[in-house]
Amino acid sequence: MRIIDGLDELTAAVGADLGATDWVDVDQSSIDRFCDAAGDATFFAVALTNGLMPQLLDVRGVAMGVNYGTNRIALGAPVTAGSRVRAAAVIAACEQVKGGVQATVRITVEVDGRDEPACVVEALSRYVA
Repeated sequence: MRIIDGLDELTAAVGADLGATDWVDVDQSSIDRFCDAAGDATFFAVALTNGLMPQLLDVRGVAMGVNYGTNRIALGAPVTAGSRVRAAAVIAACEQVKGGVQATVRITVEVDGRDEPACVVEALSRYVA
């Protein structure tokens, strides 16, 4: 996990490789629960990024950080039951916004044994001083 202290350090970290999370086993019940909630399994891999992101980046010394959405999403082959997945990320950009910084983190969900990622997501987070 990369720990960043404050908005200046976050802005200076553009281009930083955040490494990868631990591998997570995907079982059928996880996929089923997502389908029950979302009505479709298409974005299951994208939803995994919300749970894996906190293992990659911790921005401290700010008043608040919020998930601001996504910029772009590229979907690969679906994640199937019995797969192992992990997320790897890079801080792709930071821009000044009123009261803080908006960070774009490019998250790639990798599937063990597969060359093509399950998805690549440009996650947007806003951090307020």
